[in-house]
Amino acid sequence: MRISPSAPWAAGLAVATLALIPATASAGSQRTAAPHADAAATTTATSVDAYYAAAEGKTGAALKTALHDIIKNQSKVTYDGVWNALKVTDQDPANPNNVILVYSGRSQSKSSNGGGANDWNREHVWAKSHGDFGTATGPGTDLHHLRPEDVTVNNTRGNKDFDMGGSPVAEAPGSFTDSNSFEPRDAVKGDVARMLLYMAVRYDGGDGFADLEVNDKVDNGTAPAIGRISVLKQWSRQDPPDAFEQRRNQVIFDTFQHNRNPFIDHPEWVDSIW
Repeated sequence: MRISPSAPWAAGLAVATLALIPATASAGSQRTAAPHADAAATTTATSVDAYYAAAEGKTGAALKTALHDIIKNQSKVTYDGVWNALKVTDQDPANPNNVILVYSGRSQSKSSNGGGANDWNREHVWAKSHGDFGTATGPGTDLHHLRPEDVTVNNTRGNKDFDMGGSPVAEAPGSFTDSNSFEPRDAVKGDVARMLLYMAVRYDGGDGFADLEVNDKVDNGTAPAIGRISVLKQWSRQDPPDAFEQRRNQVIFDTFQHNRNPFIDHPEWVDSIW
């Protein structure tokens, strides 16, 4: 099934991007706009249902395969192009000049990207050494798992798997780390889980890249695997998709890759597959 952003239903999805951006108008204007917002939400729901039509009624391995066949049809971004893309996908809703750093939660100037200690850079949530895909166009540049993060915090996370516990991370309040795992702050625990599960569905050994899988251990090293799935499932349940994550998914679809993270649209599919 080839999904094209020019399909008849795709135009309606663009409406959701505006609907998901936090409102700054007065209470009165919000009340006036409410019917339009409701109509946009209805249009978006219908469009998203159409996108996943080939997965309807499936569970388990059959659902995973169907979702792979849907989301593998995407436009690709270069690694240099990721810089500008993240300035759009992760824009601070309260300040269009800034991005939100994923683990730190800090709002930081879009222009402060780079390699300095207090700059932000491109964090691969699925560590690129787990499958040895580096920054190759494909998994190494897939916006669904690339996020802005403080350079120092990015280095602290390194290529560790995800699990609970450890010592506090100084520049990422609410995050913890030990010798082999990293625990993000509560507000993005579900985001992290859904990004990793997207990668496990999207990259299945085709495209010349490794078959990425989630497992229930840490210390996966350079194997094309990351864990812990039991913890990731828990995080996905406790931190469901919020407006920021939903908007991000929509912007990636509308503007950049033209594919979606199914676990943001359907969090219940996490337990159906794993």
